[in-house]
Amino acid sequence: MRIVLAAVLAATLPVHAMANPVRIKDLVEFDGVRGNDLVGYGLVVGLNGTGDGIRNAPFTEEIMTNILERLGVNVSGEQFRPKNVAAVFVTATLPPFSRAGGRIDVTVSAIGDAKSLLGGTLIMTPLNAADGQIYAVAQGTIIAGGAAAEGDGARVVQGVPTAGTIPSGAFVEREIDFDFSQLASLRLALREPDFTTAARIETRINASFGREVAVMLDSGTVELNIAATRARSPAHALGQIENLPVEPERRARVVVDQRSGTIVMGEDVRISRVAVSQGNLTLRIQERPLAVQPNPFANGETVVVPRTDVAIEEEPGIGLAEVPPGTSLSEVVAGLNALGVAPRDMIDILKSIKAAGALHADFIVR
Repeated sequence: MRIVLAAVLAATLPVHAMANPVRIKDLVEFDGVRGNDLVGYGLVVGLNGTGDGIRNAPFTEEIMTNILERLGVNVSGEQFRPKNVAAVFVTATLPPFSRAGGRIDVTVSAIGDAKSLLGGTLIMTPLNAADGQIYAVAQGTIIAGGAAAEGDGARVVQGVPTAGTIPSGAFVEREIDFDFSQLASLRLALREPDFTTAARIETRINASFGREVAVMLDSGTVELNIAATRARSPAHALGQIENLPVEPERRARVVVDQRSGTIVMGEDVRISRVAVSQGNLTLRIQERPLAVQPNPFANGETVVVPRTDVAIEEEPGIGLAEVPPGTSLSEVVAGLNALGVAPRDMIDILKSIKAAGALHADFIVR
């Protein structure tokens, strides 16, 4: 069966909308304006028998002993097997320009064999940065996003009850030593490096100030001269430019998720002239052995005679179809959808077009 794909493409031609401008602060990261990761090792108490097994997690007993001794309770030589405590890692991100006394959210994750952290309370836990200094202290009741129930013969788990969060669960104790107000220049790092986008950002900033205050260093960096902006401070300069709209450019890209059959593509993806033919063959083999018995009162043995049914089925697919040059991939996919091509078959077609060198885009398969 021959199908003329070009005719279907003409009937399903989508209308492309112009790209919308995006704010500069959504396209770049400002040099020095970043968060810092924090981590700590702590203890969760108050669990309803779902904590660590001390025998399987000796580090839980060690940290519990240390905490009790710091509180003046002597437990040396004692053997205790509580089931309502769990050792956890506590992680957080210290936002830029955080001040002492501020609050941040923390995430708590079990590291032993605890079954659930539901209803638990995190005991005071210092949070360290990469330099080993303590920048925050966390404590509070854990909000877990899962549920678990079990009986004698079965167990049901929904979500991840061994991890949870404490909103505003940590106090900032130390500030990052960074004097933002003394910067003479500031670099804007593009999240998606592109020469065209960087040039447009440079042009837009200079037009906003009416003079040359920004210069493009490469595809991923635009440098802003704070002194040339004549702003009162670097913060005022950024406040003036971060909401400026810029139309970004992006590389042509196709992202395919084989597990779910999802295909995501940009409107700039193009394909060259190519012919497509697709079909599925199904081979079915079924064994039906037959037992043959000897005649009554005859000297013989039962023999199993093999019987095999073999069939080949060909499912309807796309016959040899030609795609005209300059066609966008979205138009091709629209045509394939109109023909009733399944998502997984469509992924195979796109792979073959890319292998043939006709798909002009980054092809990412996950």
